[in-house]
Amino acid sequence: MGFIRNEAELEALYGVPGEAAIRKVARRMTPAYRAWIGRSRFCLLATVGPEGTDCSPRGDDRPVVLEQDAGTLLMPDWRGNNRIDTLRNIVRDGRISLTFLIPGADNLIRVNGTARISVDTALIARFEKQGKHPRSVIVVSISEIYSQCARALMRAGLWSRDDAADLPTMGDILAEMTTGAIDGAAYDEAWGARAAETMW
Repeated sequence: MGFIRNEAELEALYGVPGEAAIRKVARRMTPAYRAWIGRSRFCLLATVGPEGTDCSPRGDDRPVVLEQDAGTLLMPDWRGNNRIDTLRNIVRDGRISLTFLIPGADNLIRVNGTARISVDTALIARFEKQGKHPRSVIVVSISEIYSQCARALMRAGLWSRDDAADLPTMGDILAEMTTGAIDGAAYDEAWGARAAETMW
């Protein structure tokens, strides 16, 4: 099937990156990268563990991370499905990547680094929302920050279209995966109220 077998073959095929692709990398927050990350309410969080990789969406109604200092980001772990795949990976292998998106912007920002999970009460208190708090805070030590090429989002037309019509619902998927043991229609009907009660 014509697989690439090593880095030498890969580099021969693609050549060298342009100067901008190399020089855009920062090791700590800069004013420009701070402005981007401070506006992002959504990111994809990728981790790795013994079973493989995981990529989890993270979102908030304010910036999805806070800057503790120029080399450290803080992310609250708000309620989810309690699979804790991301957190399991972090405690076993701290490597982490974050991809920050902002609606309407075709560029995105990547952060690579390492992470730890904190249950420090003062740190958790910083994220208080309507009297509720995250169970823990993911503390990210930045190794590198850089902007990602806009071509992927431009090709996808991500912000200029809506492809959601007639998609299977989560209830449809659960009914399929459990051969009907979970009532998909009932799940979908109850989801809106359940989400509103358990958002934070």
